[in-house]
Amino acid sequence: TLVLFYPVVIFEFLNYDDDRYITKNPFVSAGLTWGGVCLAFTTVAASNWHPVTWLSHMLDCELYGLRPAGHHLSNWLFHAANVLLLFAVLRKMSGRVWSSALVAALFAWHPLHVESVAWVAERKDLLSTFFGLLALLAYAQHVEQARNQRPGARAAYGLSLTAFALSLMSK
Repeated sequence: TLVLFYPVVIFEFLNYDDDRYITKNPFVSAGLTWGGVCLAFTTVAASNWHPVTWLSHMLDCELYGLRPAGHHLSNWLFHAANVLLLFAVLRKMSGRVWSSALVAALFAWHPLHVESVAWVAERKDLLSTFFGLLALLAYAQHVEQARNQRPGARAAYGLSLTAFALSLMSK
């Protein structure tokens, strides 16, 4: 996955809506500021309310400025993390290593994911998937702990709800 998608780090911003999300968006391109964080939670911009995505873009601007390689690198790493999380979720729920690995590989290399990785403004897809998979993993942990009457079941359930909320606030 890392080798297959590595070329994205040399891409420029796309002319679809990367400008509306990042390059010509003053509250994002300024990086992480208190005003930007407040706007992320209180404003609908580019026809969306997705504060986690705005915060992610602001953090990228803070770290990389408006150099597209860093923004693409973040998408690339989120996609790789999503592949690992999907494998972990499937393995935890099924107990099957090779089947889980095959499904994760198909997910990783499927052509439909090129858009989400190569188009910076599609970070919302990567983030919602990341937190959605994290919610599923935490919920599976909750079920296992509750079934075996082990401590930590409530904490795992709380983590699953938190991750689910973050997933919704990403897209």
